[in-house]
Amino acid sequence: MSASRAFPPPPEFVTRAQAQSGIHEAAAADPLAFWASWARRLTWSTPFNTILTWREPIAEWFADGSLNASVNALDRHVAAGHGARVAFFFEGEPGDRRAVTYNELLTEVCRCANGLRRLGIGRGDRVAIYLPMILELPIAMLACARIGAIHSVIFAGFSPEAIADRINDSDCVALITADGGYRRGKILPLKEQSDIALASTPSIRHCIVAQRTGQPIAMHPNRDMTWQELIADTASTCEPEAMHAEDVLFLLYTSGTTAKPKGIMHTTGGYLTGVTATHALVFDHRADEDVYWCAADLGWITGHSYILYGPLANGATSVLYEGAPDAPNRDRWWEIIARYRVSILYTAPTAIRTFMKWGESHPAGHDLSSLRLLGSVGEPINPEAWLWYHTHIGGGRCPIVDTWWQTETGAIAIAPLPGIATALPGSAMTPFPGISVDILDDEGNSVEVGSGALVITQPWPSMLRGIWGDEQRYRETYWSRYPGRYLAGDGCRRDADGNLWLLGRIDDVMNISGHRVSTAEVESALIEDHRVAEAAVIGQDDPITGQSICAFVILRGDVSGSPELAEELRTHVGHRLGRFLIPKEVVFTPELPKTRSGKIMRRLLRDLIGGKRLGDTTTLADQTIMHDLEQRTQRR
Repeated sequence: MSASRAFPPPPEFVTRAQAQSGIHEAAAADPLAFWASWARRLTWSTPFNTILTWREPIAEWFADGSLNASVNALDRHVAAGHGARVAFFFEGEPGDRRAVTYNELLTEVCRCANGLRRLGIGRGDRVAIYLPMILELPIAMLACARIGAIHSVIFAGFSPEAIADRINDSDCVALITADGGYRRGKILPLKEQSDIALASTPSIRHCIVAQRTGQPIAMHPNRDMTWQELIADTASTCEPEAMHAEDVLFLLYTSGTTAKPKGIMHTTGGYLTGVTATHALVFDHRADEDVYWCAADLGWITGHSYILYGPLANGATSVLYEGAPDAPNRDRWWEIIARYRVSILYTAPTAIRTFMKWGESHPAGHDLSSLRLLGSVGEPINPEAWLWYHTHIGGGRCPIVDTWWQTETGAIAIAPLPGIATALPGSAMTPFPGISVDILDDEGNSVEVGSGALVITQPWPSMLRGIWGDEQRYRETYWSRYPGRYLAGDGCRRDADGNLWLLGRIDDVMNISGHRVSTAEVESALIEDHRVAEAAVIGQDDPITGQSICAFVILRGDVSGSPELAEELRTHVGHRLGRFLIPKEVVFTPELPKTRSGKIMRRLLRDLIGGKRLGDTTTLADQTIMHDLEQRTQRR
């Protein structure tokens, strides 16, 4: 985590960049004017006059205006003459493909919206969506937005219990699902999972089933219907609801430290303003030139903001891929980039480290010359992965935007603007224009140089508006520790030049012999060893040092774990960071507990090592991992 290596943007990139020098200073001088200028780029049914009303911790942005999210995603581009532009290049895991234009997407959204209205679903109703990454997913989300229904997308890997919990928390009236989906050649039994969940969801009146795999499924009379039945005989136009800027657009559930997930609320006007501005400036996006690919899942906030609402609001042409990066082969992503001439790629450090483990021969076998910008999202990216990404995917020519944000922030909050910043591998650099952050110590004092808790010091348009049904939890979780400032829950270090280095969750910051040490620093040191593909570090109770370090390590290729290798890795960390940071234990494992968005759930590793009951595991991409890790840790 040093700034010894710096990568300025290519001169030709600087000349054409959407964001030019001085934008941060102008936004800081008048942040309300900055955000209002971006809000006015949207299409409003009723223009706003009031920019912000702030009654801590409740913010209202553009509250006297009204607009519709689907109109801003679709109708206005069609009206401007861009209806023939491709909105999505859809690529199914089995190899089926379809290019969908803005005209076609608008028609499909209107037919779905009319079908939902025919069922009596309308403004303020909650609709759960449990679909694979197929075109019906963005269509369903936009159809809900069109009629004023609040969508709650549930990641397609969740268990029936997790589905039921989310449906019941917000009293959803309908569930949109599919017969199944494809993942690494296997069929995910989504309808079967849904039926188990719906046995304990009394608020559900309708279950709509898209047909993806064609496998036999049970259909319950008076509740279930197919997608085709939903849209049968519906009109290709649909009058949109004029939504108040502060009307809720969607709920998205995220894990906390308790077993109960939090239903994060995002509203319409401020959220659209935030994702439109950040997508345009952070990715230097040009609608008439770029093919953009956010390789995330729509079941997470990254997909909401940077697959759907941000890109479509900016008239983007995007890739929508259903499957895994190694289905059927480990070069699937690079094949897709070459096929569609993708120019912007946005993915997670976890994926990058996986590709490192597989080797550079896979991307080297494809023409990636169309790429001009790379992005990273999910958790702090270690410098070695940054450099591998820059060299083997970006060909040494593509700026990399390392972005920090959360489900709660709605949009990117910290990132280098690619035409301005000289990138430092591993650093998210500076706040986005109009965002004000600080680093505080335990007493709430600002840390000019050094580490502490990251806070956002003033309201921003895309901020969460609360937790569904639990305002007190909202206040206590985000606003109670530092009154007047939003607590992100992440640690951050500010260097002498003002650059920001994210350190992971505050509870991922260890206290070793009185020294505050981030898990990210130790993990980066481990990954510097060429035999290590990925690592997760936690602090465990130690009677002498307060905490000691336990490292969970994934090895590359055919490398085998052994006591000798563990000792070599411990020695390397001691040499790199100091002897007091040598891991007390090294546990070799083939996988780590992660969410589908790529975040390592270190909380579960701490519970495991501490012999505690595991907390909420519903966001794990693979529920079997914890059982394997339990066996490995028992053999320590």
